[in-house]
Amino acid sequence: MSRPIKIAIIGAGSATFSLTLVRDLCASNAFPGSTICFMDVDEERLNSIHRLAARYVNELGIDLRFEKTLDREVALKDSDFVINTAFAGGHKVEEDLREIAERHGYYRGHGNTGHWGGTKIPYPHGFHQYKLMLDIARDMEKFCPNAWLLQASNPVFEGCTLMTRETSIKVIGICHGHYGYLEIARVLGLDPDKVDVQMTGFNHLIYLTKFEYDGKNAYPLIDEWIENKAEEYWRTYKPRYSENQMSRAAVKQYQILGLFPIGDTVRMGYWQFHLSLEAKKKWYGPLGGFDSEIGWGQYLEDLKNAVDRIFKVANDPTVRVTEIFPPKMSREQHVPIINALVNNVRGDFQINIPNKGYLKDIPNNVVVEVPATIDKDGIHVGEIIQLPPKIVLTVLMPRMIKMECEFYAFKTGDKGMLLAMMLDDPRTKTVEQAEELLEDLFSYEFNREIAKYFGYIQ
Repeated sequence: MSRPIKIAIIGAGSATFSLTLVRDLCASNAFPGSTICFMDVDEERLNSIHRLAARYVNELGIDLRFEKTLDREVALKDSDFVINTAFAGGHKVEEDLREIAERHGYYRGHGNTGHWGGTKIPYPHGFHQYKLMLDIARDMEKFCPNAWLLQASNPVFEGCTLMTRETSIKVIGICHGHYGYLEIARVLGLDPDKVDVQMTGFNHLIYLTKFEYDGKNAYPLIDEWIENKAEEYWRTYKPRYSENQMSRAAVKQYQILGLFPIGDTVRMGYWQFHLSLEAKKKWYGPLGGFDSEIGWGQYLEDLKNAVDRIFKVANDPTVRVTEIFPPKMSREQHVPIINALVNNVRGDFQINIPNKGYLKDIPNNVVVEVPATIDKDGIHVGEIIQLPPKIVLTVLMPRMIKMECEFYAFKTGDKGMLLAMMLDDPRTKTVEQAEELLEDLFSYEFNREIAKYFGYIQ
């Protein structure tokens, strides 16, 4: 018999994500009598998602209680699970900082991800995220020390590593990028139920270490597709901005590194894939992929439309919410993981957790992405197929060093470290260019507090 639990959702104003969680909770119907507490700093969005959730369970007759608060302490107190989807400043701040960078010659620079072929810009925005994540984890130590933190917002790799180093909180980082293997199966015409995979690495840097179909190695099927069908596919396909899995960029990475990149890994790639819109179109298709000005613009527009739709329904009491958003399980792993830990519904997941010898060339205080089984006794990681040295040395190690440089700057306020990182960026042509960019980034009003920390203002 399931026991009632409390789930706190931090950043619940992320309406599409919060609605997905509500739908999954209702579709699973695994937590009767439980309380979900929405917390956000945006009261209008908070009220809307709370209204929508209450109507949703009422229409289905499911015993879930929803609370709302602007106070993080209230949300966290006595919680069993905390889901952090908060993004400091949101996309508006991110886009403003991107615009500043582009004025200084840093095409499409942004702070939450970075091409592993070079150093990402050490945007103050990323440091805001680190501070927010640490603040949440430290508050959990006070108000719900035994709770699990399910980290949803980026950067999952850096953020989870930082929180597990600095706090005692149990952290699981969650991303859905690993589902990219299903796109490989679709393009190859394979029944996904007969596909067996393993993927490991860092979040947004995972590789297909095992790819079997009906019990046999299926990598030759990828090779055959590349040899006989890829060029025609690239000539005729019209992918959405998010459909990068079978792009030229993915195949070129596979040919160089020997394993197929999965999900967001494809977006990273080499700097040469990202130097211009023309380069992006060559490697990622007609839209230039997720991270081009075209693709990212369409993503933001789609996100806005989805949020507008959700809030329109939330503010119209005449609409049956469940008819617009049917209670069907998504592919998000958050609710199934909670169900495994609480109700012992054992399941297999792709998660981000501290390394404990799973990837042998990576320090144990670094979070890695691995397949794992979860049940009431916790997380169980089986035998992991090791990544080849070529990937460890040229992909994972450089990304790890970037992370450590950012952590050093974040902890010390050393502005020299910021400049040193900028000078490693292939877009930097002169020292003065990098210095002027940092000055501009730290003059942005949202960054005022952290600008004082780094000594850019008194």
